[in-house]
Amino acid sequence: MNDQERMTDFICSEKKMSANYDTFASECVSLSLRDDFLKIFNQSHQIQTDLFKMAQSKGWYQVEQAPQNKVSQAYTRFSNQQPTAQ
Repeated sequence: MNDQERMTDFICSEKKMSANYDTFASECVSLSLRDDFLKIFNQSHQIQTDLFKMAQSKGWYQVEQAPQNKVSQAYTRFSNQQPTAQ
């Protein structure tokens, strides 16, 4: 496994762990435990950002910029949605 493959694996692992921490925090009855999960969740996001920036600086993770009209369309579509109450 080369460095690029390791970095991709690290990024994918952090994404999965963040999703799990989010789920755990959302379903946690204990407020103190929930706060701990949210703290870990935020740390995991920071690690993802750092890994992403490092991979990008090495040319391993390129992101294509979306055209402004697509960004505007998505913003309009999602900003008009109202949350549903149960």
